Amino acid sequence: MVSTQSFGVESGLKYLSESKPALQNRSPNQELLPLTASVNSSDRLEIGGCEVTALVEQFGSPLYILDEETLRAACTQYRDAFRRYYPGESQVLYASKAWSCLAVCAIAASEGLGIDVVSAGEIHTALQAGLSPDKIYFHGNNKSREELQLAVENGCITVADNWRDLETLAELGELGVSSLTGGPTRVMVRFTPGIECHTHEYIQTGQIDSKFGFDPNSLDRVFKFISQQPSLFFVGVHAHIGSQIFELQPHDDLAEVIIQALTKAQSYGLPATEINIGGGLGIRYTEADDPPSIEDWARTICKAVVAACERQQLPLPKLLCEPGRSLVGTACVTAYTVGSKKVIPEMRTYLAVDGGMSDNPRPITYQSVYRVLAAGKMSAPLTETVTIAGKHCESGDVLIKDAKLPECGAGDILAVPATGAYNYSMASNYNRVPRPAAVLVRNGEVNTIIQRETYQDLLRLDRLPERLGAQKLKVKS
Repeated sequence: MVSTQSFGVESGLKYLSESKPALQNRSPNQELLPLTASVNSSDRLEIGGCEVTALVEQFGSPLYILDEETLRAACTQYRDAFRRYYPGESQVLYASKAWSCLAVCAIAASEGLGIDVVSAGEIHTALQAGLSPDKIYFHGNNKSREELQLAVENGCITVADNWRDLETLAELGELGVSSLTGGPTRVMVRFTPGIECHTHEYIQTGQIDSKFGFDPNSLDRVFKFISQQPSLFFVGVHAHIGSQIFELQPHDDLAEVIIQALTKAQSYGLPATEINIGGGLGIRYTEADDPPSIEDWARTICKAVVAACERQQLPLPKLLCEPGRSLVGTACVTAYTVGSKKVIPEMRTYLAVDGGMSDNPRPITYQSVYRVLAAGKMSAPLTETVTIAGKHCESGDVLIKDAKLPECGAGDILAVPATGAYNYSMASNYNRVPRPAAVLVRNGEVNTIIQRETYQDLLRLDRLPERLGAQKLKVKS
């Protein structure tokens, strides 16, 4: 387990697990580094049997390094825990907004997971990665008509978030739009359960004042409407209470609320047989973070749902969950190369890297806190306190404040753990900086899963009107 002493860290070695139980017995979300992280005889950090500094030499930086073994271990733990603790049918979905790309979706699918998507782009990615449409659940608070039609035609399950979703789906049904099988459109309904968690306000989704989901007081009208639409087949109900959550009690409370909603739907003659309790399990970003394990989270959910069904005298529904961050977050580290160093005597030392808010917008967006390691000198004493600054033209482009590192300078390689969730997904081309490459590592093998953007990629969608062509630009005197 990672050391929990914030100021007792003598070297980067302390960020590695101090004990080495079998991989299947370590919950990835409770680790700071990927499960395969180690230090070789050259005192360099390795992930998946690949030396981080060598990866940067080969693929450049910034570089997302995704450990396949850690991602698969998280998928397996979720899948197996639900099978172990829930007597009924269950299905784990990967919330692909955390990191949507062909390789990540394909790995999730190969482990038996379905996919939670929130846009036409994520639908397309999931389908191209080989997902069966009946394992793709389409979320979102403002789905376009075109997106809804794409989901319907491909046979995906649509999670209706509002009246516009339902009315558009009904209209598409009246026009004869349906899946290739010709069957009715399968629909779930998302509602706000009125449960708040101790997490960042931007990622709270369960409270009544939220842009997501139907007000619970409107569910009678919603269920009555659906019962009158022959083109809609009602699957069940969905509720989600937020993300990066360390508490178990709110999920326990959610089970009672969602089973009551399912019972109400069935009272309208709807064939509701599924519940989706969302995701939200937190991960460790620093030594101070102490999230529950995947197993503890799953056990809490399963027991709560079983107990709620017993109280309502309801047969066990199919139980779905949709983790994202806790599947892929800890599986990735981001490698950077140090550039300039600015020392302000008796105040602060800035160490600038070749990335920043364009590859990790979470610190400037959510005030998220990370740790950092010197990948090429893991056992060197942590003698400096520095601020890791990005290269972008923003004073707020700071990745990590007051980071503890050995003495570092230009050319040193830094590794920031726990960057698998929302880093690539939220990456941008701010300041016209190309987005990084990503590689998948396992047992010493490395594969590119996202190519590094080029300057030509930045111009690919640009269009220059003929009248603005370079040959016609003249300096006005």
